[in-house]
Amino acid sequence: MRIFLDTANIDQIRQAAKLGIVSGVTTNPSLVSKEATADYETMTKTICSIVSGSVSVEVLAEDTESMIKEARIKASWAPNVTIKIPATAAGLEAISALSKENIEINMTLCFSLNQALLGALAGATYVSPFVGRLDDVGHDGMQLVKEIVDVFKHYQLSTQVIAASIRHPLHCVAAAKAGAHIATVPYNVLMQMINHPLTDVGISRFLADWRKVSPQ
Repeated sequence: MRIFLDTANIDQIRQAAKLGIVSGVTTNPSLVSKEATADYETMTKTICSIVSGSVSVEVLAEDTESMIKEARIKASWAPNVTIKIPATAAGLEAISALSKENIEINMTLCFSLNQALLGALAGATYVSPFVGRLDDVGHDGMQLVKEIVDVFKHYQLSTQVIAASIRHPLHCVAAAKAGAHIATVPYNVLMQMINHPLTDVGISRFLADWRKVSPQ
């Protein structure tokens, strides 16, 4: 399973990229609105220069024609831009048209197997089931991820599954067990994945023991 970073914060992206474990970035209007340092185009181009993998950029239009027009413009910002399009009828039509132009698509706001299947059939490169938001309303978000992965594998569909709306490290563990191709995680969750109290204790003990035999 690959790790994408779910943020528009340039400093966080630079720091995570140094770790050598992040292969892409996902953004959305809510994340971008928190970062008032630059316009969306400038911010996207900066992110794309830091991360060589997929960088998801969301369209804001709601009708198909406007979605396609906006997607073409945003896809031209950098070669590794992936266009995020919502799981709607207009969105599916746009996905179908844009995929024929070899524009990578991430179908976002996916909350059902039906939506994921239709997105794959329309030509989406990725589908993003929103795990945390499903959990919030009493559904099992990670079960949906597993169902999508199983169906795609059964029918040999090339669309990859991004476990999105990740809230904590256990979500990442569950996503890996469910077979998700990618988990897109906030920066704080990535740091929580790295840290473990027993690692800290072990380092402290090793250093303390070393000082006994190698005094300064």
